[in-house]
Amino acid sequence: MPPIDQWVAFEPLAGSPVAIAALLLAALYLRGAIWMWRHGCRWAIARTASFLIGCVLIFAVTTFGVNRLATESIAALVFQQITLLTVVPPLLIAGSPGRLLLRSTPHTGLGRLILCAAHGGLRSRFWRAALHPVVAIVTAMLLYPTLYLTDAISAIMRIPFGHDALLFVILVLGIVSATPLWSSDPLPRAPSFAARFIDIAVEIQIHAIFGLVLLRTSTLLFSAYNTATTRHDPALDQAIAGSLVWTYAELPLFVVLIVCLSRWRARDARTAKQRQKAEDAELDAYNDYLATLSRARDEN
Repeated sequence: MPPIDQWVAFEPLAGSPVAIAALLLAALYLRGAIWMWRHGCRWAIARTASFLIGCVLIFAVTTFGVNRLATESIAALVFQQITLLTVVPPLLIAGSPGRLLLRSTPHTGLGRLILCAAHGGLRSRFWRAALHPVVAIVTAMLLYPTLYLTDAISAIMRIPFGHDALLFVILVLGIVSATPLWSSDPLPRAPSFAARFIDIAVEIQIHAIFGLVLLRTSTLLFSAYNTATTRHDPALDQAIAGSLVWTYAELPLFVVLIVCLSRWRARDARTAKQRQKAEDAELDAYNDYLATLSRARDEN
C-alpha cells in the first residue's frame, strides 16, 4: 500500500470535477447563510459548519494524492467511495441546504425560477419514489456487488473520465440514500422510523458481508489492480480495502442508527405525552359532567 504521505499530498492537477462542484456548493451555501445573517434571520452556525465540512471532505478526497492513488490502489478507491457514499452525505444534509434555499432565494428574476423548480421537486413523483427507503436498500445491495464482484470497477477505471463519473454517481447515490434518514428539510416523502431502522440494519449487514469478502478472499478480484510493484502488494491492498469497508464504512451507519433510535424514542415520548394530556382532559371533562349532574340532583 502506498505511504500515507502520498495519500495527503496536495496534487491540484489530479483534482476531479467533483472537487470543483464542492467549491461551488460551498460558495452558494455561504452566500445563502450570509444573506440570512445580514437580513437578521436566524441560521445556525452548526448547520453551516456541517455543510462546509462536507464540502471540504469532497474536495480533499478528490483533489489530494488519494485521487491519483485510486487509479493504482483499490484501497484508495474504496476510501474515496466510502467517504462520498456514507460520510459526506450526512454532513451535507445536516446543513439543511433545502431550507436555506427556500429562505434565502429572492422571489424575483432567476430566484423565482429556482424556487419554482424547488417547489416542483417537492411535488415530484420521481423524487417521492427516489426517496423511498427501499431505494437505499436496493442501491446498497447492487452497488458493491455490481462494481466489485463482477470486476466492473476495472472497466470503469480504464474509461477516460470514468473515475470522475463514478465519484459523481457515488456522491449522488449517497445523498439520495441518506436524505430520508437525516434530512429535517421538507421532503416529498417522510419515511417512518421503522422503515429507517430496517434500511440502516440492512445496509450495515451488506457492508459487513462485502468487507469480509474483500478481507478474506485470497484471489485477486480486480484486473486493473493486480499488478505488483515495489511499493504495492495487490493482495494486501485488497485486504486493506476490505478492512475499510468493515470499519470505516460501518461507523457512520452506527451513528445514524443511534440517531434514528433516539429520534424514534423522542417521538414516541412526545406522542405518549400528548395522548396522556388528551386523556386527562377527557377525564376532567367527564368528572365535571358528573359533578354537574350531582349538583342538579342536590338542587332538586
